[in-house]
Amino acid sequence: MKISSVAQMRELDRTAIEKLGIEDNLLMENAGLATCTVIQSEFGITGRKFIVFCGLGNNGGDGFVIARKIHSNGGHVRLFIIGDPGRFAGCAGMNLDIIRKLPLEIEVVKDAASLRVIISHCDAIIDAIFGTGLTRNVEGLHRDVIELINEAGKPVFSVDIPSGVNGDTGMIMGAAVKADYTVTFGLPKAGNMLFPGYDLCGKLYVTHISFPPSHYNDDSIKVEINSTPQIPPRGVDVHKGDLGDVLFIGGASGYIGAPYFAAFSFMKAGGGYSRLAAPRSITPFIAGKASEIVFVPQEETPTGSIAFKNKDSLLGLSEKVDMVVLGPGLSLDEEAQELARELARGITKPILIDGDGITALSEDLQIIRERKAPTVLTPHLGEMSRITGVDVEDIRANRIAVLQGVAGDLNAIIVMKGANSLIGYPDGRVFINLSGNAGMATAGSGDVLTGTIAAMFGLGLPIEDAVRKGVFMHGFSGDLAAEYEGEDGITAQDIMDYLSLAVKMDREGLDEALHSKYEGTVVL
Repeated sequence: MKISSVAQMRELDRTAIEKLGIEDNLLMENAGLATCTVIQSEFGITGRKFIVFCGLGNNGGDGFVIARKIHSNGGHVRLFIIGDPGRFAGCAGMNLDIIRKLPLEIEVVKDAASLRVIISHCDAIIDAIFGTGLTRNVEGLHRDVIELINEAGKPVFSVDIPSGVNGDTGMIMGAAVKADYTVTFGLPKAGNMLFPGYDLCGKLYVTHISFPPSHYNDDSIKVEINSTPQIPPRGVDVHKGDLGDVLFIGGASGYIGAPYFAAFSFMKAGGGYSRLAAPRSITPFIAGKASEIVFVPQEETPTGSIAFKNKDSLLGLSEKVDMVVLGPGLSLDEEAQELARELARGITKPILIDGDGITALSEDLQIIRERKAPTVLTPHLGEMSRITGVDVEDIRANRIAVLQGVAGDLNAIIVMKGANSLIGYPDGRVFINLSGNAGMATAGSGDVLTGTIAAMFGLGLPIEDAVRKGVFMHGFSGDLAAEYEGEDGITAQDIMDYLSLAVKMDREGLDEALHSKYEGTVVL
């Protein structure tokens, strides 16, 4: 499903009104009807007591429609307006005029404290305070009301997006509602899908409010949920070379886990031929854990990293494989870092750069720009900061735009790791991945990801699809580990161990519950 920005949704609304003739009051009516449909199915309406909080603007107008429809379906409604009711105009003003003619209690909020007892006697709360266009931090009375809603312990239904969440970034603008259910309109907004907004939405519904598919599937909308392609069938007569031949370059004294997890995860996810070029001194230790890997011991520096003198032999070996993974546990040794830059410059095959390899290449990004073969980078936020020179918090507050800019500039596929990882492409497309969990924030998890992406390429997916599929499968495996082991204490070994089951389940087709979970929304 496509994900819109706030500006794109405004344009979709404008086009629907001006070109399709769908009047704005009809769009508002559809939004209110969809929200009431969710309230009815998830909670029930008849005989229930509801409080509807309405801010100024169209989000409040949606709240008026919802209040009217709750009333018409036998619910009891008290409606509270935060701000001057005289400022409502257009279809929001029209809907306020309608409900004023109904036997509903409509009050203007003067202070939040006076609402505490009233809220304690309701069954559920409708949040229609702010929409997706919030541009400044919530303060004063609005903040007090939001905090009161969160303290009430009542089921909360948010309209379009929980009030206080930025519609483009998912960041909290001072204070934000914690909803149990959110009904968003037209398309999900980026703020609905990015943390912390994604978590604050609760169960997320989307209604297209009469938009035709050609409208909400427009190619100009570049962001979407990571719905991945099927892994190609595994032929009955294949041999290991048919399932990918990948060279992993990494490891150093004290960094044994990273190359092990990367190279062995490739095999656990279905890859065929895993070669590991690691310092000679650590190879026996890795071999003791995963003798299935084909080892290419390397001469090393005095500090135990891969020495620069290995460059020519590694470049020669890279020509014999399908893909190269560069960086897991490589270390920050100056000689190893220079080796990484020269290898990236000389390797003609697709290359995935992770960890210390990213640190090395961030010193000379022109190497990436000049590469002819596909390049994949898998940075976490700190590494993304090194690549861009942008502060981590600034990246966090503007993830999609930063990712689009860097992927285009470097002509590379970039996986920005984190909660709901983002996969960005040079043409501006961004996919938001919904598999995975907080337990995966553990050492070595990113190395398992690199091996999984390489495996998806080895199994026959084009590199662009392999990256998306690898990110999804990595998160899915982590979810299986959490289901059976619990999130606390998940290790990279656990994530890797569940990869084969994850691939099996994915090949067989995910059940409806898992499919819905990874789509992230329920379409009305």
